Amino acid sequence: MKRLAALALLPIAFGCASTVQLTLMPRDSGKLYHGTADDGGPEGRIAITIDDKAYTGTWVEAAPARSTGTVTGGAWGGWGRRGWGLGTVSVDNPEGGLYKALLTAPDGSGLRCDLRGGSGRGGGTCRDDKGREYDVQIRPAGKPAP
Repeated sequence: MKRLAALALLPIAFGCASTVQLTLMPRDSGKLYHGTADDGGPEGRIAITIDDKAYTGTWVEAAPARSTGTVTGGAWGGWGRRGWGLGTVSVDNPEGGLYKALLTAPDGSGLRCDLRGGSGRGGGTCRDDKGREYDVQIRPAGKPAP
């Protein structure tokens, strides 16, 4: 299984590590920027280039895309019958996992991203030190970007 590596996603303990591609668009223009992130495990590396400034950093899983728990139960019926059960339940978060990414550029400026998704797909937002916000799309590597 795969999931978004925080940035995808962004994350993110689903098995094999791979790479996802990121497409960012600032909310004040239609220019597109690109990046990549590790996909697989509860944390990974992320890199985004905006206007020839290369940001690099890490992402971590803040909330999993899937939760698993154990349930037990018992029942009593007529004629002296009774039974017990034990099982495991796995529940998917319909919005996918939540991931937090912190990136820095060589000049010391930063980029912070909140990403959501799973299976190598998702979205989110990033914000730089100047308050500029970017919408983010996350897709498997090799898929055509717009």
